[in-house]
Amino acid sequence: MISNKMISKQKSKYSGLITKIVITFLVLGLLFSSIYIVNAGERAVLITLGNPSDSVITEGIHFKIPIIQKVRIFDIKTQKDEVDASSASSDLQTVSAKIAINYHLESSSATRIYKEVGVDYINRILNPAVQESVKASTAQYTAEELITKRELVREEIKRLLIEKMQPRGIVIEDVLIINFDFSESFNSAIEAKVTAEQNALQAKNKLLQIEYEAQQRITQAQGEAEAIRIQVEAIRVQGGDQYVNLQAITKWNGVLPQVTGGAIPFLNLGMNNTI
Repeated sequence: MISNKMISKQKSKYSGLITKIVITFLVLGLLFSSIYIVNAGERAVLITLGNPSDSVITEGIHFKIPIIQKVRIFDIKTQKDEVDASSASSDLQTVSAKIAINYHLESSSATRIYKEVGVDYINRILNPAVQESVKASTAQYTAEELITKRELVREEIKRLLIEKMQPRGIVIEDVLIINFDFSESFNSAIEAKVTAEQNALQAKNKLLQIEYEAQQRITQAQGEAEAIRIQVEAIRVQGGDQYVNLQAITKWNGVLPQVTGGAIPFLNLGMNNTI
């Protein structure tokens, strides 16, 4: 039989093995939890017991103290955000706009952003700034000008956003107006105006066509009148009636017309000259 001493020895052996395995896993866990990686296009802020570091951590492998320190990663690559904004034009038309913003964080601003705003800086400062910039820009134009001067409106929104975001460490790269939408009544008024302009243009083109055709007929009539005048002048120069008779004789087919009365053409034989 196995003595109690041997059983106790085996239990101690297994307990020691389990303890070593647990300690090994704890050590490995602490080791891996002390390592963090900052990828390309990212910056990190190291926070020790709630106190963020003054310096920004750049790309690479870094170490931290587990439990005591934690890391916040910030993306500094170009990002895109779309914002729905409501505003009014200078003629008090309601305007709904969808604005797209391309932006990125300054590489040295991660710590300042975290201290002043936090990680949710998009909803806390960027989107409200877009709303305010859109309202300030559209208020300078009528609803119709927002359509015809869209590029100027876009540049104004971009300028205002740059002024607001640059001190925060957010670089505005570009602003795009994806869509402007107006009230149904305004859209109907614009459609009616466009239709009226198209009808007026069509009527104008038709009038121009009529005037052109009339001018063509006048020009043609003038040309025909000029041709007749030239022919008359030629006949006069060639001897008047004698020239007409000569032209008729030239075109005569040799058959006398069957007439019962009246003069026989071409028989003007100079009878007035008596023998």
